[in-house]
Amino acid sequence: MARLFGTDGVRGLANAELTPELAMSVAASAARVLAAHDRSHRPVAIVGRDPRASGEMLEAAVVAGLASAGADVLRVGVLPTPAVAFLVGDLTADLGVMISASHNPMPDNGIKLFGEGGHKLPDGIEDEIEAGLTAHGARPTGAQIGRVSDVDDALDRYVAHLLAATPHSLAGLRVVVDCANGAASQAAPEAYRKAGAEVVALHADPDGVNINDGCGSTHPEDLCAAVVEHGADLGIAHDGDADRCLAVDARGNLVDGDQIMAVLALAMAEAGELAETTLVATVMSNLGLHLAMREHEIVLRTTAVGDRYVLEELRAGGFSLGGEQSGHVVLPGHATTGDGLLTAMRLMGRMAATGKPLAELAGVMRRLPQVLVNVRVADKAAVAASPAVREAVDAVSAELGDEGRVLLRPSGTEQLVRVMVEAPAEDTAQAAADRLAGVVASVS
Repeated sequence: MARLFGTDGVRGLANAELTPELAMSVAASAARVLAAHDRSHRPVAIVGRDPRASGEMLEAAVVAGLASAGADVLRVGVLPTPAVAFLVGDLTADLGVMISASHNPMPDNGIKLFGEGGHKLPDGIEDEIEAGLTAHGARPTGAQIGRVSDVDDALDRYVAHLLAATPHSLAGLRVVVDCANGAASQAAPEAYRKAGAEVVALHADPDGVNINDGCGSTHPEDLCAAVVEHGADLGIAHDGDADRCLAVDARGNLVDGDQIMAVLALAMAEAGELAETTLVATVMSNLGLHLAMREHEIVLRTTAVGDRYVLEELRAGGFSLGGEQSGHVVLPGHATTGDGLLTAMRLMGRMAATGKPLAELAGVMRRLPQVLVNVRVADKAAVAASPAVREAVDAVSAELGDEGRVLLRPSGTEQLVRVMVEAPAEDTAQAAADRLAGVVASVS
């Protein structure tokens, strides 16, 4: 059977694949596993959600599951995923549960779990939780059943945390924020205003069904237009649960996660805050980021694709900045997971401190054209081992030299091989990618 937990929790079509029964079982098992690891007290769990309609149903199931296993539950309502992670540590809870499918369409939903301190759970603990789904031991009764209460100041606590982590007032900046009709619809405008910025809120009216619908970080077109229309200094695009952000400069041009990391890396290096003068990114980050970091004598360490791998490398090396091209940026000195609001406030803080427009700051890195071709194959392992494929990759790499890059990556879930090529010109990258895709297809 396939593993229940994916790279970011349990996710699926709400009430079909991710049912209330499954949500209750996952929550109850998580509480039992935590109680087994620490018998000194009854577990305390934070539960938050994004505003999609199925979240109301799944929240009820999760709360019931936790309480039925003897955990006390603190509900924090609709808040970003990083807020739930923060509150686990701030309220000294044992577990955090975020009900969200992030940037997925509204019909989907998911369950993300955080352990003590607000850290994502290691694979071993997730495996224990999954193994415990069918457990039928004695349940607590009477006073041992978990109690449920609401944290009325959860949003205030989170916003105060963001303000404390922002090194410079944002006064003088006008920002348009696209909240994706998601979990940041209240938190982001409030945080940015309290930090001093003039805020224009866009797609900040969630109704349960409009989350991520033609808006947010996966659809920034409205934001690009709104920044120009309002004469704003920049735009910020969040996804449904606000663990990521992309930016838009004053001319309406998109600034991706690689460029945001480049800006923050230089700012932190200048302030002596970039541990080991190192930035952590995934293998999918643009070659332009590598070149920019090399020019400024910053080490760039790469990981497999997925924010959990970035987190693992950050923790293992004691590094202070990492992230993904998609806008997941992690600042371990202030957060245990990607936090789109924190990222945006640090980016705006750099603009305010230097007086430079975003386009100039982001210009430290030049994005090379990047072409990605997905090739469906019969056996991705055979493709990876093919001498013909290796020879073709070596030949294209030699042709591109230091001005380009080739990456072949088997899909983690499908019989696909992803062919990625970067080159100084779009047509060069496309031609090389098509050539390699043809070799991959011929040996599969």
